[in-house]
Amino acid sequence: MYQQIVILTGAGISAESGINTFRDQDGLWEEHKIEDVATPEGYARNPVMVEAFYNARIAQLHDGKVTPNKGHHALVKLEQEFNGELLIVTQNIDDLHERAGSRRLLHMHGELFKSRCPQSQQTFMLQDTFGPEHTCTCCIPAQRLRPHVVWFGEIPIGLDRIQDALDSCDLFIAIGTSGTVYPAAGFVDTANYHGAQTIEVNLAEADRHSKFQYHVQGKASQRLPDLVNHILQGRKVSDLSCAVTDNLIGKGDI
Repeated sequence: MYQQIVILTGAGISAESGINTFRDQDGLWEEHKIEDVATPEGYARNPVMVEAFYNARIAQLHDGKVTPNKGHHALVKLEQEFNGELLIVTQNIDDLHERAGSRRLLHMHGELFKSRCPQSQQTFMLQDTFGPEHTCTCCIPAQRLRPHVVWFGEIPIGLDRIQDALDSCDLFIAIGTSGTVYPAAGFVDTANYHGAQTIEVNLAEADRHSKFQYHVQGKASQRLPDLVNHILQGRKVSDLSCAVTDNLIGKGDI
C-alpha cells in the first residue's frame, strides 16, 4: 500500500467544470495575448486591463454555474480516507478543490481570490474585485494590490515543499495537465528518480515518449473515482487489471 502520494492537477480538471483552459492553439487566452494578461510587464503597461481580465474570472466562479466535478470530489475522498501522506499540487488558480473539500492543497500558480502587495509581498483575501481602491494595509503609502497569480517569468509558489514531497513519495499522479511547462513538467522526472510509480490521467492518448509509467485516458470526472477506489483498497497502480503495453495503461483500461 502507498505511504505518500503527490497529485498534480492542471487545467483539464477545471475545464470539466466549465472553466476555459489557459490558452487555445493560437496562443490566445479568451482573445487576449498571454503577454498582456499573464506577465508582470503586461500588468505594468495596463493594470486596468489585467484587473478586468481577472475580475471576469472571478465573476465566472461566482455565477453559480461553475461547481466542482466528480474528479474534485474523488480527490477529497482520497484525502479523507487515505492513511498516508498526501499533497495535492494544483496549477489552477480557481477554488474548486477547496469548494469540494480539499485541504491538503498547494496552489503553485497562486489563487484567484487572493491579492498581493507588490512591495511587501503580503497576501490578502480578496473581498470584492480588483481596482485602484483595492490597496494594502501593510505599507505607507498604501500600495495597489495585484492579483496573487504567478505570471510568466515569476517563480511558482511552494517549490521547496513540492520538491520534498516528490523526493519521498511512492506514487505521483498528474491529472489534466499537458506536462510541457516547467517546473511542473519535471515533477515526473523527480518522482521516477526516487522510485515512485507515476501515472497520468488525461484526455489525450498516451504519448509513447511520455516519462510516465502508466497512462489513463479519459475525463478526470470519469476516471478518478475508480482510480481512487483502487488505491484505497490498498492496491498498486501496477496491479490494475488491464492490458499493459510499453509500460502504459491503454485507453479504457480502468
